Amino acid sequence: MATQHRGTRFRFDALAVPVIQAPMAGGPSTPQLAAAVSESGGLGFIAAGYKTAAAMRTEIESVRGQTDKPFGVNLFVPQPSVIDPAALQRYADSLAPDAGRFGVGLGEPRHDDDGWDQKLEALLDLAPPVVSFTFDVPRAGDIEALRQRGIYVIATVTSRDEAVQALAAGADALCVQGPEAGGHRGTFAADAPPPLVPLHGILGGLSDLEVPLIAAGGIATAEHTRAALAVGAVAVQAGTAFLCADEAGTKAAHRAALSASDHFTTTAVTRAFSGRNARGLQNEFMRRHDRDAPYGYPEIHHLTSPLRAAAAAAGDPEWLNLWAGINYRSCMQAPAASILESLAP
Repeated sequence: MATQHRGTRFRFDALAVPVIQAPMAGGPSTPQLAAAVSESGGLGFIAAGYKTAAAMRTEIESVRGQTDKPFGVNLFVPQPSVIDPAALQRYADSLAPDAGRFGVGLGEPRHDDDGWDQKLEALLDLAPPVVSFTFDVPRAGDIEALRQRGIYVIATVTSRDEAVQALAAGADALCVQGPEAGGHRGTFAADAPPPLVPLHGILGGLSDLEVPLIAAGGIATAEHTRAALAVGAVAVQAGTAFLCADEAGTKAAHRAALSASDHFTTTAVTRAFSGRNARGLQNEFMRRHDRDAPYGYPEIHHLTSPLRAAAAAAGDPEWLNLWAGINYRSCMQAPAASILESLAP
């Protein structure tokens, strides 16, 4: 099973169900989830963000041990730092009492590339069927090297300008992310304001491009899937819908919050947790810190990481990043296969 797809180009029309399980970094995406979705006819993904290249390699091998169907791997593209040191210090000072609440210190607000070169090297070695990128588009030479290994390359975009850049770099397909999506915005500029054009509007603006388009953002039901396919998408990508899958690694406090719609009544976009805009269930941390949080990914991500880990360990959702899209109330506690079936057109 480990070599069946090497050198074989992925095709969307080979999927029994035109649904991609979104890569969700930070725990929810697991090899078990990716394998279950792929085995059931969709396209499962593992998330390499925040992991070492060695950990990513282990997860790829794990998925291959569970299925011989195509699957994908997602990487964060590194970007230059945009943090203002003075704003960073002010923000750290404002967070100190929250960290003290859980008896932990804040993390080191460092800038890094998330092991970019090592991960690219591992991908070229292992050649998973599909690789996608978020936060920017890689250099054309990197994309071509992946394509030469038979890897199908998908770029995440949020606008026409980003789509043109991605195609110029050689991407095979575009994952078009609307503002309805949960988790981080895929904007190329780390400090870009949240886009206002909804998913279907962005898709409509790309209809003249001769490239497969994947619709992402607010996909939670079969009706959502059918609507996206009707406006030109070849498939949809759903993340929030799989957060409560049996196979997902979603934190217990996060799972519980998704079911507590009487308490967590809305989602909002914030940069308070990571220094990048991301949509999640609105909680106390967001209400306290959204206004004073500077842009600055991954520095802010590293700064708040110990606090978020402590909140998760304590089962306290008010201080945890509860990433979720606008249709989070449709989340199902069920096997991934059943969730995939509920999304099928």
